[in-house]
Amino acid sequence: MSTKNEIVEYYNSGVESNRLSLGPFKLEFERTKEIILRHIKKPSKILDIGGGMGAYSFWLSDMGHEVNLLDLSPVNIESAKKHLKESGKQLQSLNIGNACDLKFKSESFDIALMLGPMYHLTKKEERLQALSEAKRVLIPGGLLFCVGISRYASTYDGFFSNLIQDSQFIDIMNQDLKDGQHINNTGKSKYFTTSYFHLPEELKTEINEAGLRVDSLISIESFGWLLPNFEDKWNNESYKKLLLETIRKVEREPSLLGVGPHIMAIAQKV
Repeated sequence: MSTKNEIVEYYNSGVESNRLSLGPFKLEFERTKEIILRHIKKPSKILDIGGGMGAYSFWLSDMGHEVNLLDLSPVNIESAKKHLKESGKQLQSLNIGNACDLKFKSESFDIALMLGPMYHLTKKEERLQALSEAKRVLIPGGLLFCVGISRYASTYDGFFSNLIQDSQFIDIMNQDLKDGQHINNTGKSKYFTTSYFHLPEELKTEINEAGLRVDSLISIESFGWLLPNFEDKWNNESYKKLLLETIRKVEREPSLLGVGPHIMAIAQKV
């Protein structure tokens, strides 16, 4: 099976249907929205590249933005269409598509989201192609929000979730640490699918190489995803408030960027 087909099959299984409402993924959702909102000051034309079932697309559309959703998985797009019909919400368009070959005119969007594609493009030339396409469809001064998975994500997850009891997972983890190539041949979907895990500065370098200017690197979840009994803490409003305030204080600290599983780069087309 090709890498592309493996990734599509993984997402066609419906893994994204409720992920952002579970455990530490709630922190990912909350923080991603918070960071995006810091930079969108007016109604914008937005392209959500690899936007899954549209969690961020629908949220942005509800705020009055013109949003186009694109994803590689037919199941994700069909689920988004179903939600669109049942909810009465609106999107400008939603289509099956590839981040490396965007079927949109140049300089069509104020904002481009790439919250998933970068870690499913395992070759650097593919990632640079996707970034170049994002740059092409952005207007001058347009913003790209681009997320990579930290090189160390599986190591933290392996030890904190005790996945290291499985020798097959240890092999995956060690390969991640060696070169960032996350290859899961175990048949166990909880170990994710074929991916590339970035070093923080590497993510910045690739975006710059594509001709975009990276203004900041931010750890989305930082240390928060590692908290034991996360749900109980998240449901405690005072604890949640302190957690978010503290993450904001350390979100740009270079020495901590790789602690969280997701690193967001905010870049501009200049």
